Amino acid sequence: MAERYSTAYRTDTTARTAEFDAGLRAYMLKVYNYMASGVLLTGVIAMLVSQSPTMINAIFSGPQAYVVMLAPLGFVLAMSFGLNKMSSGTLQLLFWLFAGVMGLSLSSIFLAYTGTSIARAFFVAAASFGALSLYGYTTKKDLSGLGTFLIMGLFGLIIASVVNWFLQSTMLDFIVSVVGVLVFAGLTAYDTQRIKNSYYMMATGEMVKKGAIMGALNLYLDFINLFLMLLRFFGQSRE
Repeated sequence: MAERYSTAYRTDTTARTAEFDAGLRAYMLKVYNYMASGVLLTGVIAMLVSQSPTMINAIFSGPQAYVVMLAPLGFVLAMSFGLNKMSSGTLQLLFWLFAGVMGLSLSSIFLAYTGTSIARAFFVAAASFGALSLYGYTTKKDLSGLGTFLIMGLFGLIIASVVNWFLQSTMLDFIVSVVGVLVFAGLTAYDTQRIKNSYYMMATGEMVKKGAIMGALNLYLDFINLFLMLLRFFGQSRE
């Protein structure tokens, strides 16, 4: 009797574990699909806008340029602070709007850098992101301590970038680019593990949907910033 109970318990536990693993894989696949679709939308809009002198002048020839540059931050803040009040549908709409506005903002890189260097930076960023995210997903090492250090490094990057906006120092710009690559590389692995671990704490379908969108937002930001830092590091100027 005890043996039959033990066998049934192990079978039930194995079935629940398999079901959970399947749910986790589906969840992470949804995160990556959202993230990749967002990057694709951003890239398509950026390319189309960069090929239209009328659009470029309309976006970057006046004070509206600051609105376009700061709008993505507004979407990120709205999604982060309104997460609990918004439905998953509203959150998803804001994500697509965010990706679209990022495309408007990033269209200027096609004017500043050659197409070849942009493509090179993109593929290096994509390969690096894939490897680092895979590490974050599969590693048994707890990366939470690394995350604290990386967040501090991110704040340092923001401060240094603001300072260099006034100084226009080539050396400081180089240092920011190198450190930025390291910080966002580390954040890619850290955020992937954090997103994976967050699945354990989600109880409802609505929470899972919201978590997938916010996870995609975090990985999107890691990828885009890694790409931009690599572009600053070895991108070839059109001038």
